Amino acid sequence: MTITLWGRLSSVNVQKAVWALEELELPYQHIPLGGAFRGNDTPEYLTMNPNGLVPTLRDGELIIWESHAIVRYLSAEYGSGLLFPVEPRDRTVVDQWTDWTATTFQPAWISLFWLKVRTPAAQQDAGAIAKALAASVKCFRMMEMRLAKAPYLGGEGLTYADIVAGAAMYRWSTMDIERPSLPGVEAWHGRLNERAAFRKAVNVSYEELVGRLAF
Repeated sequence: MTITLWGRLSSVNVQKAVWALEELELPYQHIPLGGAFRGNDTPEYLTMNPNGLVPTLRDGELIIWESHAIVRYLSAEYGSGLLFPVEPRDRTVVDQWTDWTATTFQPAWISLFWLKVRTPAAQQDAGAIAKALAASVKCFRMMEMRLAKAPYLGGEGLTYADIVAGAAMYRWSTMDIERPSLPGVEAWHGRLNERAAFRKAVNVSYEELVGRLAF
C-alpha cells in the first residue's frame, strides 16, 4: 500500500506529517504542492481536500486532510504503543496537549511568525508583534511547567503531541525575537533535535517565506 503526501516542505503543517512518516520509517511519495508550487486550487486537488490547503495524505483508498488528523492516524495505524498510547488514560493526556496546540499554542506562535517574519519589515507593527510574542511566551511557560515534570508532553516517551507542538521549535528558536529562559522547553527541544526524523522534517529553511505575505 502506497502512502502519498501532498504539500510544500516549508509548511509547518506539512512538516508534522513528514515527521510522523519519518519517525515511523514509513515509505511514502512526496508531491510538492502549494505556495510557489501552486496546484492546491485545481479541481483534482479540491476533490481530495475541499479546503485547498496542505497537507493531504492518501494511504491506499483513504484520504485525510488536516495535519493533526494525519498525525493521529499515522500514529494509531502504524505506531500504536509507540507514538500512540494504548491505554485511554495515557492517550487522553496526549490528546489534551495535541488539541491545546491546535486551539491555543499554534495560533499564538503562528501569529508571531507572520507578524515578525512573513510581514515585510516596512509594514511590521511593533505593538502587534509584542502582543503575539507575549501570547507565545505564555504558551511556552505552560509547556515549561509540564516539561519540568516529564521529558515529553505526553509523558515518558515521544508521542504525537510532541510532533504537533515540536514542529514549532525550529522557527521559535531561529526567529529574531527575545526568548525567555525556559530550561525544560530547551531540554525537550534538545531531545527532539537528537531524532533524525525531527531534523529532516522540521529543521527546514523558511527563507522563501521571509517578507512574503502571499505567493
